[in-house]
Amino acid sequence: MQSNSLSKKIFMGLFSGLTIGVVIQAFLSDIPFFNDTLVGLASMAGTMFVNLIMMLVVPLVFVSIISGITELPNANSLGRLGGKTFGLYLVNTLIAISVALGVALLLQPGQGADLPHVGERAITATELPSISGLIVDIIPRNPIEAFATGNMLQIIFMALLLGFVIKLLGKEMEGVAEGFRKANTIMMTLITLVMKLAPYGVFGLMLNLGATLESDTFLSVAGYIGLIVSLLVVWLFVVYPMAVGALTNISAAEFRRKTREQVMFSLSCASSNATIPVTMRTLTEKLGVSKATAGFGVPLGATMNMSGVSIYITIAAVFLANAYDVPLGMEQLPALVASVFLLSVGAGGVPGGGAVMIGVLIHQMGLPAETAFALVIAVDRIIDMFVTSANVVGDAAVVTIVDKSEGEWLEAEARQPIS
Repeated sequence: MQSNSLSKKIFMGLFSGLTIGVVIQAFLSDIPFFNDTLVGLASMAGTMFVNLIMMLVVPLVFVSIISGITELPNANSLGRLGGKTFGLYLVNTLIAISVALGVALLLQPGQGADLPHVGERAITATELPSISGLIVDIIPRNPIEAFATGNMLQIIFMALLLGFVIKLLGKEMEGVAEGFRKANTIMMTLITLVMKLAPYGVFGLMLNLGATLESDTFLSVAGYIGLIVSLLVVWLFVVYPMAVGALTNISAAEFRRKTREQVMFSLSCASSNATIPVTMRTLTEKLGVSKATAGFGVPLGATMNMSGVSIYITIAAVFLANAYDVPLGMEQLPALVASVFLLSVGAGGVPGGGAVMIGVLIHQMGLPAETAFALVIAVDRIIDMFVTSANVVGDAAVVTIVDKSEGEWLEAEARQPIS
């Protein structure tokens, strides 16, 4: 109920802020109190909310990745199950990014939005690194500098390396692993608390946007929302059911019917982590998946299987690049795909995780944080509901495919003691 209440409050903040901002622009722009003072206060509130979220980005990503790795089974129990599940999650995310990028390049969302003229901040850098530069720079020379500058790719690399070593050392590092799991719980709670301020932050952001953006921009943003939601719906109700129907004995229609509860719950809470119990129940009680497979695949999917987030981030990147009149060149696309893939994995299973990662990409692309992130966060709740549903139904699809392909071997493997 709390998530539903928060969703309603965010919608209220979004539409009331937008309405007041449009009224100010249309009728009260000549009155300094409204056009300067009120809009200025709204801009301050929105900027403070953005800064509060960005403050949590680095520790959230670093801790969540390490925590996820330490929770993986050991090498003896991982075997075919782990390799197949992990591989399908990665393939699913890469396919989602590729399709989203192709659709975005074809339809070019954001053209005509004319966002460079919004606000006073100029764009200081507009290029993503080349793929060779991305590969070289992913290893930091100075870890402290990477954290201080918020270089997310370097932070993700360090988290993966540290998590692997902790897992490699086994039982003697169990205390360290448990410490990271507790830290991850703290970060998830912090994000949840910050998101409670979202209605006020969204109100300020939308009031400022409504008072400064022209009608052509709003139409462009509406098209951006429609494109993302449409692609997510296709992924949710066509791609996943067809994949399950083609690779298992469960028909596409049956899969859609049995994941209905999962879809509705994820739409209401917009959190992959919060949906884990529902996903487990859907798999084991409705789809007949073994507890061994579900117990491993679902927590891993909440971290790794981010097809919905990757679609969101990819289209948002192209939209913002076009809206600021800095379209992406062909030589930048491989770096964009790699960035989106790593950021999708680091998005976390909490409400607003995709928007937080888009904020990181905005910084990488050198776009003005306040105006660019304002557009993203203002409509994030609408998109995030569908993003979460695509993520969790993707978890169910992959785990179902893995379980049905392995058959009785998985049950025998699950009964073996963990060494």
